Amino acid sequence: MLTQLRAAATRPAGMDNSSVAAEAPVGKANFSDLLKSSLEQVNSAQQTSEKLGQSFAMGDDKVSLSDVMISMQKANISFQAAVQVRNKLVSAYHDIMNMQV
Repeated sequence: MLTQLRAAATRPAGMDNSSVAAEAPVGKANFSDLLKSSLEQVNSAQQTSEKLGQSFAMGDDKVSLSDVMISMQKANISFQAAVQVRNKLVSAYHDIMNMQV
């Protein structure tokens, strides 16, 4: 998810989605695979943050406090983004289930 946001941010402002699709055909993305990879990235960020925190607490000279804090903030932001995506999915599910047929 973050990778997609970064890719969209680096795209030139005048370029629209149709010109991107015409230049390089993109393979079909499976939603469940994208969601799984996003959750794995969040998990990885949290594990990295925890390892850095433990290393700093054990007195490792290679790990600075700023590295630990930055890592913790990155993990927190990615987790909060995942929670927001989950909330939107649950909301969309409820909206669909409440539709009258």
